[in-house]
Amino acid sequence: MRLVTFEKLVDLQKSPDKIRNICILAHVDHGKTTLADSLVASNGIISQRLAGKLRYMDSRKDEQERGITMKSSSIALYHHRDPDDFLVNLIDSPGHVDFSTEVTTAVRLCDGAVVVVDVVEGVCAQTIVALRHAWEEDIKPILVLNKLDRIILELKFTPLDAYIHLTQILERVNAVMAELLVTDIGKGFNIPSRKSRSRGTSTSTSISEDTIITEHNIKDWSTGLDDVDDSQLYFAPEHGNVVFACALDGWGFRISDFAKIFSKKLGFNETVLNATLWGNYYINTKLKRIMKGAQEKAKKPLFVQLVLENIWAMYEAVAVRKDKEMVLKIVNNLNLQIHPRELKPTDPKLVLYAIMIKWLPLSTALLDTICEKLPSPLELTDKKVERLMFSHARKFAALPKRSQELKEFFLNCNSSDDAPVIIFVSKMVAVESKSLPENRPKILSYEEIAARREQAKQRLAEKNAKQLEERSESNGDTSPNYCLTSENKDDNDNNVVNETISEDADVFIAFARVYSGTVKKGCKLYILGPRYDPVDGGTKFKDAEVDPKHTLKDLPLGQHVTVSEIKSLYQLMGRELEMLQEVPAGNICGIGGLDDHILKTATISSTLSCPSFTDLNLISVPILRVAIEPVRTSDMARLVNGMKLLNQADPCVQTLVQESGEHVLVTAGEVHLQRCIDDLRERFAKVEVTVSKPIVPFRETIIDPPKMDMVNELVENHPSSGGHDAKKYSQEHESELIVQATSNKKCTIKLRAKPLPNRVTELLENSINLITVLKESENTKIDILSESILKDIVDLKENLRGEFQKEGWDEETVNQIWSFGPKRCGPNLLINKVPGYNCRGVWPRTTTSENSNQYSATLDAFYSNFVNGFQLATLAGPLCEEPMSGVAFIVEDWLMDSEATDDSMNHPFGPFSGQLMSCVRDACRKSFQTQAQRLKVAMYSCSIQVNGEVLGKLYAVLGKRCGRILHGDLQEGSANFEVTALLPVIESFDFANEVRQQTSGLALPQLVFCGWEVLEIDPFWQPTTEEEYLHFGEKADTENRARKYMNAVRKRKGLRVEEKTVEFAEKQRTLTRNK
Repeated sequence: MRLVTFEKLVDLQKSPDKIRNICILAHVDHGKTTLADSLVASNGIISQRLAGKLRYMDSRKDEQERGITMKSSSIALYHHRDPDDFLVNLIDSPGHVDFSTEVTTAVRLCDGAVVVVDVVEGVCAQTIVALRHAWEEDIKPILVLNKLDRIILELKFTPLDAYIHLTQILERVNAVMAELLVTDIGKGFNIPSRKSRSRGTSTSTSISEDTIITEHNIKDWSTGLDDVDDSQLYFAPEHGNVVFACALDGWGFRISDFAKIFSKKLGFNETVLNATLWGNYYINTKLKRIMKGAQEKAKKPLFVQLVLENIWAMYEAVAVRKDKEMVLKIVNNLNLQIHPRELKPTDPKLVLYAIMIKWLPLSTALLDTICEKLPSPLELTDKKVERLMFSHARKFAALPKRSQELKEFFLNCNSSDDAPVIIFVSKMVAVESKSLPENRPKILSYEEIAARREQAKQRLAEKNAKQLEERSESNGDTSPNYCLTSENKDDNDNNVVNETISEDADVFIAFARVYSGTVKKGCKLYILGPRYDPVDGGTKFKDAEVDPKHTLKDLPLGQHVTVSEIKSLYQLMGRELEMLQEVPAGNICGIGGLDDHILKTATISSTLSCPSFTDLNLISVPILRVAIEPVRTSDMARLVNGMKLLNQADPCVQTLVQESGEHVLVTAGEVHLQRCIDDLRERFAKVEVTVSKPIVPFRETIIDPPKMDMVNELVENHPSSGGHDAKKYSQEHESELIVQATSNKKCTIKLRAKPLPNRVTELLENSINLITVLKESENTKIDILSESILKDIVDLKENLRGEFQKEGWDEETVNQIWSFGPKRCGPNLLINKVPGYNCRGVWPRTTTSENSNQYSATLDAFYSNFVNGFQLATLAGPLCEEPMSGVAFIVEDWLMDSEATDDSMNHPFGPFSGQLMSCVRDACRKSFQTQAQRLKVAMYSCSIQVNGEVLGKLYAVLGKRCGRILHGDLQEGSANFEVTALLPVIESFDFANEVRQQTSGLALPQLVFCGWEVLEIDPFWQPTTEEEYLHFGEKADTENRARKYMNAVRKRKGLRVEEKTVEFAEKQRTLTRNK
């Protein structure tokens, strides 16, 4: 039975200072959903005995079967903390890496986070990701050290050993927070200083471009960390932002809870105990004072003596010895009101749960910490508001004045009628229509039941009278028939089927938060797409209103705004929804009726001056692709519609149609893929589908000529070997210059391909977002770019210059970069070394310089055609039509026929433009083929926690799949190893199942995409030397991984493959005859 009415929650929505919007973040299986169950049970929504077993927030069938959370879900909870009442909007998020995008959608709507850490497994990969995500979104976290019972019952630590173990985990978590702080200071972000904190302002640690670096101010660089205020950054039990818990047994506590208990018993000041209960303090029994230096004097710390020893004694009496007399004595000493029947069960876990939830209730400790330490919607910072309203790529001052004025409504969380309505939708949630409140069956009163009974009798009487008339006219039979005919039964059955189909249909609810104003049911608001810009939208729709008939399907090109009516508002209550008439600012809610207006995310506002919120910071990259087709061809339309619905319901999935007509589904991993396929079959498309083998992307690259052959022998004709063929090699190297002419012979291009240094390729891959900003700001003014972006551009340019100089490249190479590719933001370069031609380049310029001579002006006219040819070449390489990576194409010369008088030659959009693009593309591909070609393989970073007994079996599985182990460390205080390895994505399918089978479930792998790695095997290699023939044999029938991968991709794309089905066939001979 619920302890608070829904009307009470609605009343609390009107007080933003009493609202807490929080999410639970953790590594997989660290106890998030069990912890959420304890909080849900505190409101009476579920029974206390079912907390941790029901997994109330996991509403999907596959979530219950697998035991992991796949979808983030929200619930509104009530909490009373003297003297105030609070409304806590709790979002439970997944911990599996495949569903990290769900974490992103949850974090964006929250002001605080509860980070859960398993004290046995410690800080894991997803724990670090969760902390980083909370830091990037500027939300305040608190820490819950969970599963303390495992230290007692599994590891069997003493209280002192457990205290040391807890301090080490706390140090690791704080080390991650310190690393995030140092990284932000290095990037030059605005970090509050100790001086500015008292004044309420913020200062920046970045150095402006006008600062003159001298010997006097170079020393100031090292004082950046000293000036930063980190007093509220770290987790410390004495600060009240750490909760010690065992969610499965329902207990948890803070330092202040025991300080309150022992201040009365020992006679110490509660404030003093709260400050000294954690740390190197002990009680001097002679002086009856708390002293420092417990470790030096071999004394028990206060936390061990007063806290842990009491908890250990409880577990010893209940779970280990099962001493009923001791249990009764402990219950009486603690003055706990427990019914005798709760102490009778034979299962010690039930007895322990009954005692601990009365002594140290987890829900009270955690909800008190949430209400005390985490901010309300009124405490939004200027930094977060500006980051939400506009990306860091541009200055906030570049927004229109009316848009900048909206910032005050954000900060004040204004819910008055005059305030503009501003809502952000982080994702669309698919819900069965029968679960909506308006479709839920209602409880009828006695009068309504009697009225319906009379109506049914009347309908039956009319039907029988009609049948009587028909039969009397036909054969004079006047016998009444009070039974339904078979036809009527069929009709009723059909009606039931139709109603069932309509009830099973899915509708989409927008998962949103109101930042300003009050959204009311029935009001009309603007739906702003992710690409909406108030600079353009405010002027475009100033005089003419947005057409209300437009939806996403029929939006005109360049328009990113629609109008929609808010048909329904819902309060998200876990597995249920409750109807609302209005939602004030600061609350999380669900909005219905926006299916046709929002694809994944959107901004909803009552004014066109509101900017579209910045895109979500996606953690996981969709890398796993499969082609899907229906078993029956007639179901293709239903499959296409189902994939559209799946794309809308899942923030991480991508659906696309390739040139071959294949419908491709792109997911984050194997578990995510399986869930998407199940949703298609059972929910969205409801058809049987055929799934292809996973499609993994590759990259094509070139490398410097190898110095060693396949048997590790020095290549004789390599220049570094000093062999007699060195001169021949240098002549071949000079002939790598490709000369390509257009089909009309009016234009000639000379270029060569050269591999980029590895460090340069890494810089370009890590700076794709920055290069995208450069691409988008080509036609805009530099003034609108923010200082941090300008600084990042300068840093990128200088880093590239330094790396090029280290590798012996020309110093002017950076200034000669013509374009990035593919898609103008990839890790390939087009470098201009055309004599006398100064092209525009990629770097922003303060002044526009135009080429004065006519020849350069002619080349400028075809500048975009040349660049587009380069983009086409880098988008599909010659090996298997995969994008290139780490290649520089150096244009040595670009000659145009000066005597050409054809009009098409003087028009940049005529036939010659296509010839030029084809010419550049072919030249790039030919120059690429003159170098040593290689494939780059997508790699997973594999984090595995494995028991030491099966460590060898794990290494065998990794070796079989071409994995490479980076390191394996023994976790302190346990028999588990934490192994980190690299595994090719193409070799990772069914890896988790095989690991579990080989290790008997004692290994838990987590796979995260970490980048690309060059496969050091020539895909066209054949044995040529005597050593290679001796090692590989004349047939060379050992498997060439690079050729196997290349041929597999070429077969899938329908390209020609050079392979022989049977070569050197031999008849199998047996030693003995079959008798």
